[in-house]
Amino acid sequence: MKIGTRDMILVGLFAALTAIGAYLKIPTQPVPITLQILFCMYAGVLLGSKLGFLSQFVYVLMGLIGLPVFAGGMSGFSYVLKPTFGYLIGFILCGFIIGKLTEKINDITGINGLIKLFIATVIGLGAVYIIGVPYLYVIFNTYLGKSIDFNTAMKYGFYPFIIQDLVKCFIVAITAVKVLPAIRRAGFANGSENIYE
Repeated sequence: MKIGTRDMILVGLFAALTAIGAYLKIPTQPVPITLQILFCMYAGVLLGSKLGFLSQFVYVLMGLIGLPVFAGGMSGFSYVLKPTFGYLIGFILCGFIIGKLTEKINDITGINGLIKLFIATVIGLGAVYIIGVPYLYVIFNTYLGKSIDFNTAMKYGFYPFIIQDLVKCFIVAITAVKVLPAIRRAGFANGSENIYE
């Protein structure tokens, strides 16, 4: 994969935005409400699958090597043992999935474009929860030694957040349907072979 200067800037920008989103939070336990997923979705929609994936990978890597970019200013490799780390893995897949699905949408205009973009973001969001909730369940029951059933894991890491996250999906879709057509006409859209040359 060829990474040009523009690519690196965009990847760094969305990694930084995701990090900022970790600080814009409402403290709830065990999963804080943050704006990380919003910027993760935008990374996929605006950067495409490869750079969307890379931006979130860089974000997670920054935290693991010690930069205080995770929720609550936390960092370090030991964060892999936190119940919330599975959601961060999900962010990486989310950026890729949303980017890939968006690349396949040829006509991003009108209600049809809005629906397709919304579906793409919901599928990407699903990847976050599919990894995040089981990870939370396993960490609680093994590393933390706190026996919980899977429904309790859902109560901690899914039910309180799904509505607000679906609202974020809609926000991303409704803004992207306005912005992406113009970006594509200018030759900077995801999925184009000559964007990042």
